[in-house]
Amino acid sequence: MNTAYLLTENGTMLKGKSFGAHGTSLGELCFNTGMTGYQEVFSDPSYFGQTIIMTSPHIGNYGNHEQEFQSKGFQVAGLVCGFIAEITSRIGEGVQHLDDRLKESGIVGIQGLDTRQLVQEVRDNGAVNVVISTEVSEINELQKLLKKAPSMHNAELASKVSTDSPYAFGSEAEGGHRIAVLDLGIKKSILDCLSTRGFYGTVFPAHTSLDTIDVNDFKGFFISNGPGDPSATDYAIKTCQAMIQTGKPLFGICLGMQILALSQGLTTYKMHFGHRGLNHPVKNLETNLSEITSQNHGFAVDRLSITEASGVLESHVNLNDDTVEGIRLKNAPAFAVQYHPESNPGPHDSRYLFDQFAHLIQS
Repeated sequence: MNTAYLLTENGTMLKGKSFGAHGTSLGELCFNTGMTGYQEVFSDPSYFGQTIIMTSPHIGNYGNHEQEFQSKGFQVAGLVCGFIAEITSRIGEGVQHLDDRLKESGIVGIQGLDTRQLVQEVRDNGAVNVVISTEVSEINELQKLLKKAPSMHNAELASKVSTDSPYAFGSEAEGGHRIAVLDLGIKKSILDCLSTRGFYGTVFPAHTSLDTIDVNDFKGFFISNGPGDPSATDYAIKTCQAMIQTGKPLFGICLGMQILALSQGLTTYKMHFGHRGLNHPVKNLETNLSEITSQNHGFAVDRLSITEASGVLESHVNLNDDTVEGIRLKNAPAFAVQYHPESNPGPHDSRYLFDQFAHLIQS
């Protein structure tokens, strides 16, 4: 292992041991509190452009398996961990050591740090950009590199992780629901949850406009999760508006909720350090029941913009910090949540929302 150096925008410089690829990485520093599911986290397109601190002390214990990827590969910009496991507990075809996959993916990581120190820095000061390097050790040179790191404000990233061309998902069956999916960085497990409930159809690239889709072929629409600043995805906001005007049901997750909100004149803002992990309590304001949720987002919908005139109702609220976690439209069959009901990794408390979408189409 080579020596690696980490420098944050706040001036914190730490020395550790490298893992993964040799080189330099730039990204926005954030942390994930999950104790399992690191492979799903690293391959989640919503993490594109971000350097992740994994708060669990040991990462890579069970390797990674090709069937468990949430996209075509790892999406994170860089990794910060306590320790990377040298031996994996799983063996057999399709299992690969995490470090080998990170090398193949060109992802630079640093281990042997006090991750608690960095998490506290993000918690107290908010999300900041960070540089990790196995090539540069001088703080002045690292500072020059850090200035090149792009800001998440006004960052349009969804099109960078979206599919290049439309593709089919699910299988047609009697009583199934054919839907059009707008891919802003969709996770494989979302499509799996849709497929197991009879949904099938076509996944379209992020920049697809409704003018290019024969809406008569579909019973409803789905808008996926994804990375970046939602206000920068003006093309998806316009497509969402057109979808709502058809009168057909629409369901959105994470970035999909922010797009739905913006399409109705609501506003979004960048959070202090975001929500990322498997243990966030959310209350359903319509059933008065709570659920433990999996989350990954750095932007949120501004509650003050949800007025009577907006035609939007708040349906879910975060019990940790009182942020908006779900909305629905008063005069259209459209709803969305900020968290991840597919929860891979995470608890399955919220998968009823996929059934709710199916019921909305049936009725």
